[in-house]
Amino acid sequence: MTDTTPSPTGPVRRFSTVRMPRGRRRAAFAAALVAVLALSGCVPSFLEQKQPVSTPTGEHVAADLEPFYTQVLEWERCGDGLGCATAKAPLDWSDPAAGEIDLALVRHVATGEKLGSLLVNPGGPGGSGYDFIHDSLDYAVGQPLQERFDIVGFDPRGVGRSSAVSCLEPAEMDDYLYGITPGERGSDEWIADRREASAAFGAACADSTGDLLANVDTKSAARDLDLLRAVLGDEKLNYLGYSYGTFLGATYADLYPEKVGRLVLDGAIDPSASDFEVTKAQSVGFEQALAAYLDDCLASTDGDCPFDGTVDEAKDEIGRLIASVDESPLRGSDGRMVGADTLVTAIIYPLYSADMWGYLDDLFDATMFGDGDLALAYADAYNGRDPDGTYADNQTEAFRAVNCLDYTYQSDADVMREHAAEMADVAPTIGPYMGYGDLACIDWPYPPASERSEIHAAGADPIMVVGTTGDPATPYEWAVALADQLDSGVLVSYDGEGHTAYNKSNSCVNDAVESYFIDGTVPAKDPKC
Repeated sequence: MTDTTPSPTGPVRRFSTVRMPRGRRRAAFAAALVAVLALSGCVPSFLEQKQPVSTPTGEHVAADLEPFYTQVLEWERCGDGLGCATAKAPLDWSDPAAGEIDLALVRHVATGEKLGSLLVNPGGPGGSGYDFIHDSLDYAVGQPLQERFDIVGFDPRGVGRSSAVSCLEPAEMDDYLYGITPGERGSDEWIADRREASAAFGAACADSTGDLLANVDTKSAARDLDLLRAVLGDEKLNYLGYSYGTFLGATYADLYPEKVGRLVLDGAIDPSASDFEVTKAQSVGFEQALAAYLDDCLASTDGDCPFDGTVDEAKDEIGRLIASVDESPLRGSDGRMVGADTLVTAIIYPLYSADMWGYLDDLFDATMFGDGDLALAYADAYNGRDPDGTYADNQTEAFRAVNCLDYTYQSDADVMREHAAEMADVAPTIGPYMGYGDLACIDWPYPPASERSEIHAAGADPIMVVGTTGDPATPYEWAVALADQLDSGVLVSYDGEGHTAYNKSNSCVNDAVESYFIDGTVPAKDPKC
């Protein structure tokens, strides 16, 4: 029984942004499906000596927090120019004596005159900042920032190499992600079955994870950020957050405005938006990205586009294709079934980056001829499933655990149906398959940790918010909303396609971000890059 379709703000699997023709992209994508985050980062090998020791700030904190804020990190080499360490944080920030958890870090030491540490989060929730920096440093941040900052990647609580959420064995995860829910979508039978699957998933997470599951909310992770800032020896936090990482950074700024250094929030989330509002906006975003892909596809002269006619006619054809597999799922060569949820996941995956649009040609070609294997391969890449049937990380589990604590949910089936109809109205191709998200969390073992609300971070130094006009996963209006909410928000707009902009768009965005981090200067007005 499947529980999940592509969900609010992720999980986000990031692509390399090297532009290449459609034909060459197909060959490259085979490797991307196996290891999406194995990007073309090249880490300099200048640093052969022992990693420098971090000196905590020594600032005054409550007595029960002193052991955490005064710890000295022991860095060990874990790659060319990289050091890895583990920090300890309270399991429960409201009761620091209740136990502790591990936070995994990786650091690339500044190659020039150091300004401080720069912590980086790639998104999710559930994305591994450790892997992001360890495997793709040059993709995460540009050379100017590598010269002036110690670049620090970290796995937030609940994620990856840190104390992590654990739920299902691989075969059970396959059933959860790819299984077919019986009954007509939105019917009482369908809702009951999907709700049962979600409840079973939550119970499995509670059994395998223990008390940590109640403490993976974003406010707890933001308190971890302050701890990491202090043990790294920085008086203020310098931070680069992508996608969900913008919500983590904004939450930090709201909790600790006086400790905000230089924060860049790229691909912003509106912290005041409800779960339904987030999903509805994403439905529209992916619908628009699909239309942009089709416009590009129909205008191509290479003969690879599987559609004819207008964009609207092609969208109608895709809508009929998704509806057909919702009615009669395809069987992959490994026995797994391709229903509408899996196919929509496969379609959405390449829409995160315009550089990957060409792979949709092959997906639609294969699926229209009854071959489900490519849809499974794309969905596997989105879900972090390796070809051998194992899962490369716990991003799916962490994503669900964090979001179930960060948002509030309602259990009225009629309201769910109204919301689903609204999404289908505003996004006729994608929207019909992104509804009923409340079912994932209404029976979660722990209640939401807080209500969604605007974030102002009164008293904080300038905070840069970067938004991309064609971003399908974190729509541009969210960046505008967050920049307006923040008392010191500064908006930088990129007019283009794809999810997030820094280090993957143009020099206008890169210069604005890097000048801010290095010199502390922000644009007098939106440069509209």
